[in-house]
Amino acid sequence: MSDGRFSTDVYAHRMTAAAGAAADAGLAGLVITPGYDLRYLTGSRAQTFERLTALVIPASGAPTIVVPRLELAALRESAVPDLGVAVCDWVDGDDPYALVAAALGAGERSAVAVTESMPALHLLPLAEKLGTVPVLATDVLRTLRMVKDDAEIESLRSAGAAIDRVHARVPEFLVPGRTEADVAADIAEAIVAEGHSEVAFIIVGSGPHGADPHHECSDRQLQEGDVVVVDIGGPYGVGYNSDCTRTYSIGEPDDDVRRRYAVLQEAQRAAVAAVRPGVTAEQVDAAARDVLADAGLAEAFVHRTGHGIGLSVHEEPYIVAGNSLPLQEGMAFSVEPGIYFPGQWGARIEDIVIVTADGAEPVNTRPHDLVVVPAR
Repeated sequence: MSDGRFSTDVYAHRMTAAAGAAADAGLAGLVITPGYDLRYLTGSRAQTFERLTALVIPASGAPTIVVPRLELAALRESAVPDLGVAVCDWVDGDDPYALVAAALGAGERSAVAVTESMPALHLLPLAEKLGTVPVLATDVLRTLRMVKDDAEIESLRSAGAAIDRVHARVPEFLVPGRTEADVAADIAEAIVAEGHSEVAFIIVGSGPHGADPHHECSDRQLQEGDVVVVDIGGPYGVGYNSDCTRTYSIGEPDDDVRRRYAVLQEAQRAAVAAVRPGVTAEQVDAAARDVLADAGLAEAFVHRTGHGIGLSVHEEPYIVAGNSLPLQEGMAFSVEPGIYFPGQWGARIEDIVIVTADGAEPVNTRPHDLVVVPAR
């Protein structure tokens, strides 16, 4: 890989697979506007503007990218070169939607699938030009994106190792009297220092704020006795994300915190142990949930057990009740049960795991124990 992208062969294989998936679904083809799907297929980080940029992948035939001439140079710089994609540039006054229709095949009236990130600004005139309302390409592309190839898995391993190095430094930031925002600023600097291109999110939930799973940070000052949830991550290398949560205690926790946290550890271990090909997503969720329920903590677990991860922090598969999707080797997702006690404290343990033939491979290896930070 170079320039923050995989090799040309990786992207060419993905586009061929996408065309095959479109054909299998009985579609005329796919229309992919800027977003994670376009980045997955070409490496391009192009952005959506009022002028249409779209990768057109017909079910049969060569792909074409329709791009405003104003954006052509930027696209060529960001996409992987030599992909064998025809370029059809256009200028103001041209009809880019007619160009998309032509690239799909003259006279074709089969269903066309579009990426879910396509703005209505482009979807509506495209539908008018095609004479039919497109369907979402999510079902066509999701299997490709859910099952990671070797290059993607290696990227996730590297991202996991980098965020582990950040968590190793977190105890030095957790000093009574400092605010959650102070700690978050230090963590942000460490995330970038450890090789991430940017910070995707930082949660520093101290004391009662730890009972809010999506708390970010505030001006609350850390105090001795606080339990602190730290959930952090961001894109690394070619853009695959890290996401890892550990829970800390400033000073020795009381017996009730220790007891409940030990149950949470058991729940997270049970969920990771349940991961293997053929097991459904909801069975992994149940493995964590059952442990907590047996200990009387069912009501304290208020969210799903996990989410897929890759170019996007949250993507399929979702590890949640009702999702009967069987796991496949190469899928990657978080395993992150949590317990939350409003007005008091909360805790969460999160690892990213890869589904292997033998079970789960966690990419995060920091200890799962409640990390006791001496009050100072």
